[in-house]
Amino acid sequence: MDFEKYKELVAEIKTGKQLPDSIYIHNSALSEISSKLSSVLEKITAALKIPTSDWNILKLYKRDFKVAFLSYPDFETYSYPALKHSFTVDLSKLSVRKSSYENSANPPILHRKETFVKSDFELHALFKEITAEGVDIGLYENPRSIGFKKNWERLVSNKGYFLDEAGRLHPKASRDVNDNVVSISEEVEIERHKTAIDRNQLSQPMQILARHNYFNGDYSVLDYGCGKGDDMRELEAHGIDISGWDPVHYPDGDLFNSDIVNLGFVLNVIENRDERNETLIRAWEYADKILIVSVMIAGNSFLQQFTPYKDGIITSRNTFQRYYTQSEIRSYVETTLDENAIAVGQGIFIVFKDKIEEQNFLLERQHIRRDWQQKTQRQIQSRQPSIKKDLIDKHLELFTDFWETSLELGRIPANNEFEFSDQIRRVAGSHIKAHKALVEHFGNELFEEAQSKRKDDLLVYFALGLFGKRKPQTKMPEGLKRDIKIFYTSYNEAIEQAKEVLFSMGNPELIEESCNKAYELLKSGYLEDGHSYTFHIRHLGDLPPELRIYIGCATQLYGDLDNFHLVKAHMTSGKVSLMRYDDWNKDTPLLVERIKIKMRDQDVDFFDYGGRFEPPPLLNKSQFVS
Repeated sequence: MDFEKYKELVAEIKTGKQLPDSIYIHNSALSEISSKLSSVLEKITAALKIPTSDWNILKLYKRDFKVAFLSYPDFETYSYPALKHSFTVDLSKLSVRKSSYENSANPPILHRKETFVKSDFELHALFKEITAEGVDIGLYENPRSIGFKKNWERLVSNKGYFLDEAGRLHPKASRDVNDNVVSISEEVEIERHKTAIDRNQLSQPMQILARHNYFNGDYSVLDYGCGKGDDMRELEAHGIDISGWDPVHYPDGDLFNSDIVNLGFVLNVIENRDERNETLIRAWEYADKILIVSVMIAGNSFLQQFTPYKDGIITSRNTFQRYYTQSEIRSYVETTLDENAIAVGQGIFIVFKDKIEEQNFLLERQHIRRDWQQKTQRQIQSRQPSIKKDLIDKHLELFTDFWETSLELGRIPANNEFEFSDQIRRVAGSHIKAHKALVEHFGNELFEEAQSKRKDDLLVYFALGLFGKRKPQTKMPEGLKRDIKIFYTSYNEAIEQAKEVLFSMGNPELIEESCNKAYELLKSGYLEDGHSYTFHIRHLGDLPPELRIYIGCATQLYGDLDNFHLVKAHMTSGKVSLMRYDDWNKDTPLLVERIKIKMRDQDVDFFDYGGRFEPPPLLNKSQFVS
C-alpha cells in the first residue's frame, strides 16, 4: 500500500477522535476501519511482534505515512488515563520506535473518551458524563495545554477541584473542611455594578490601539461595556468618532456597527457562561473591522485566597471575576468566534474581521523602522548622470524623502506609496528615473542593505503566519503583492522559504548558532554560552531572521513588546523572557516585571516585583548600552 492509498482509506474513517492531523480509535471500534487497512495493520503487528494485549488505542496519521499503537491500561477504569507505552511505525522508512512512559511523572493523558469508541460501547454514556463535568467548569477552553498529566492536574486545581481515585472531579472544599477556601455551589446575588472603576488615563487596550495608530481619525469606535465612560470621554476630547454602551452606567448609549469594537475587561465579570459567550459574539457582530478583547490574568497562587464560584471566584466586594491564563483566553476567543486571535498584551487580543486589515497589521509589526545612516559619498561618474546633481540639490528635500521611502520599503515605491509622487514625477520624470539618479548620487550599498533587511522582514512575517496557522489569504494588500513580485518569484516560493526556516526552530543548535551570531554582530548584550542570549529590545530588528522568528513565535503568545527593555532568548528550553525596568535611564534600574513565555507549553508566566518581592537591580546595564 502506498501513501496515497493510505490517506484515501484514512479519510473514509468517520469514527474515533478526529483531529486535524490524526485519528484515535479504541480497539473496540476497529470494525469501522476498511478491511484493506485492517489487513495492513494486522501484518504490521505480526511482523513487529506487537501482541494485541500491548495496545488498545490506534493512532492513524493523516499527513504522514505512519501509524501508532498506544497502550492506555486504565482506559475503562480511570477518567483521564495515562499512556504507558507506544509503538510508532514509519511506513515510508519501514522503521518502528518504542516509547515508554511507565516511569514518567508527566505522561500524556486522554480526554473525551466517548469520542474513541462507538455509541453502543457499554461505557459510552459514562464517558460523556465525565466530559460534561469538565466542560461545565471550563477545563477544555484551552485544549492545547492539557495533553499531559501535570498541566491537567494543575488546571483542575486552579478551577478549585481535585481528582479522586477514579479521576472524577470534586470541589476542593468537600475534601478539606479545614481549608480556608469554601466552595459556593448555590446561586448567589453578584453585584456587577461594583466592577466598573474610575480611570485617570486610557485603559490598556485603548493605549494599545493608540500605539498602533488606530486613533488617527480614520476609524469609528464602539466601547462595548464602557463602564463609567472614562475612555469614551478622553477619546471624544481628541476628536475620535466614539460611542459607548454599558448595561449599568450607560444603558441608553448608542449601539451601532463601528470599525473598532472594544470589549474591555467585560467577559471576566460575567458569571454566567452562556451570557459570556453571547456577549463576545454580540460584540463581534458590531465590529466591521476589528474587535479587541481584554480580560484579567492571574495564576493559581493569587486565586487561592478567594472563594471559588462556578468557573471563577467571588471577591470581597461580592463581585465575580473569571481570571484567565494567556493561553486560556486566546483559546476561548478563537473557539467561540472561530477566528484567529492575535495577542497584543497581557490578557489582550485583537480579532480582525477585515482580513486585509489583519495582514497590514501583521506586516507593520514585522516592518522594523530603521534609522538608515548614509555610508557612502556621491560616486564620481565617468559618464553623464541621468539627472544632474544641481537638480537634486535644488529639490534636495523632495529627493531625500523619496530616498528614505525607498530604503524603508527596500524597493522603488509605487505612486500611492510616496506622498509627493506627483512632485517627484514632475521633476524627475518617473519614480524609476528618480531612484536611478539617487543610486548614482549615493551609491548602491545602502539600498542593497535595505533590500536585504526588507526581505528578512517578509521572511519573518510569512514564517510567523505559518506558526500562527493563519489561513492562506486569497486577497492581500497591494503593497504585499509588490513585495512578493520584487523579492520572490511567487507567493509559493515565499511560503516554502518561510516553512523551511520555521521547521528549523525546533533545533536548539540552530538557536544557539543564531544567538552567537547576533552577539558577534551587535557587540552588545549578555551571552551565556549554551544557555541564553539577552539583549536590549531596540536591537530586535537587527537580529538574524532565524532568531527574530524564534522570538516572534514566543511573542505571538504574549503580544507587543513596547513596554519591555530586555529580551532573553533561551537556547534549549523553548522559552523567551521579557524584562521591564522601573527607569532605564538610571545607572542601576530595578526589575519590576518579568514575563516567561513557554512555547512548548503554549503558555505564559507573569512575575511582578514589588511589595514583599524586592525588585532585583540590573548590575550589568553597561553590557546592553551601545
